[in-house]
Amino acid sequence: MRTVRFRLSINADDYLRYYQGIARNISVIADDGRRIEFPAEHLRAFVMRDGVHGLFELVFDQDNKFVALRKI
Repeated sequence: MRTVRFRLSINADDYLRYYQGIARNISVIADDGRRIEFPAEHLRAFVMRDGVHGLFELVFDQDNKFVALRKI
């Protein structure tokens, strides 16, 4: 398994676009400089009243397939 860490700050109004299906993917710059894109649905467990904020770790397999997303 491989991991990549990134910080995310999406306010509640912006996340609503993902929740409604208007936007489907999240694109972030990882701490190591790589651009990472993943389905917004993986963030649902981390949505709070003010949106989604924090340091996250994306876990993926050797074929670059999603395994897990964790808040650190």
